[in-house]
Amino acid sequence: MPWNDNANPGPWGTPPGGDGDKRDPPARRPPGGGPRGPGGPDLNAGFERLIRRLRDLMGGPGGIRPGIVAGVAGVAFAAWALSGIYLVQPSEQAVVLTFGRYSGWSGPGMNYHLPAPFQSVEKVAITTLNYADIGGSQTADAPAESLMLTGDEQIIDLDFRVTWRIADPVKYLFATRDPAQAVKAVAESAMREVVGRTPLQPIISTGRGEVQRQTADLMQKTLDSWDAGISIVEVQIRSANPPAEVVAAFRDVNNATQDADGAVNEANIYRNRVINEAKGDAATITNRAQGYREQAVRDATGEAARFNQVLTEYRRAPGVTRDRLYIETMQQVLQSSNKVVIDAKGASAPIILPPDAFRPKAQPQVEVGPAQPQAAQPQPKAAQ
Repeated sequence: MPWNDNANPGPWGTPPGGDGDKRDPPARRPPGGGPRGPGGPDLNAGFERLIRRLRDLMGGPGGIRPGIVAGVAGVAFAAWALSGIYLVQPSEQAVVLTFGRYSGWSGPGMNYHLPAPFQSVEKVAITTLNYADIGGSQTADAPAESLMLTGDEQIIDLDFRVTWRIADPVKYLFATRDPAQAVKAVAESAMREVVGRTPLQPIISTGRGEVQRQTADLMQKTLDSWDAGISIVEVQIRSANPPAEVVAAFRDVNNATQDADGAVNEANIYRNRVINEAKGDAATITNRAQGYREQAVRDATGEAARFNQVLTEYRRAPGVTRDRLYIETMQQVLQSSNKVVIDAKGASAPIILPPDAFRPKAQPQVEVGPAQPQAAQPQPKAAQ
């Protein structure tokens, strides 16, 4: 039953004005639109107008015009050919796939590949740094990843971050199904291995740098063995603490260790100070002894030379030399004495001495030093 057969009732009933309806036909709709009649829209008439327009466009009742078909085909082919143009950013590298298999790569700029389904392009950011957090983030903790066993069989809660970048885009796309998840799994495994052979104290104090370096090296070796095309930039331990249940006990141990180190440092400082002072005193004593030795040698040399000179003079004039030696000796002996010796031979008047002659003389301050050997007094020879 055709839809444009007004003689038969359609799915909406018999159209107005037909044989089965004796009412008057609805008023014709004015041009430009307006209120429709009570019978609703005339869908059959709309379909007929659309079909007539399509027939006119395609060449009329005789068929479709070849020019129109060629134009539509040309536009479709041009759109399909232009779909192979793509732009690569400076931070990216494009991998070209032919039927899903690697066939080449292209650098930054405007490039072209065969349209689908022949070729496709995967763009990879080779300069962007990527991060993987193991052990949880700052807002959420993951005990299943952070709790590890150390080399001395202690439990440590360790969170760290891995910074990595893409080194080989081709290997990065085809070696693993999920590269980011692979990096995270390798990082956790490597860190557990390194922590498992390291004692707890270095990890939570001064050995973090070595743990980070060993973990990065082990990760890189593992990823290289997979040909993952990933380069590890850095491994950074964000926090390394004992479990919350024993934090207070570990804090007391650390405080005691710091106190012990402080006492050892103070003892070392005191030891160094005492040793330096002793070395200084020893050097001073040695220098004084050397100076006294030089002085004693020179004094002895001088006394010997003086004795030789006196001996020479004594041999020439024994009497005069004996008198001179006697006078010099008495002068040295009586120099610090309070006695006054007066030669009163031939004196007729009393001798009056000044009061200062009987005052005790101040003893000169003599520096205490090594005992000096007493020089032997020359013994005058008997006159020949």
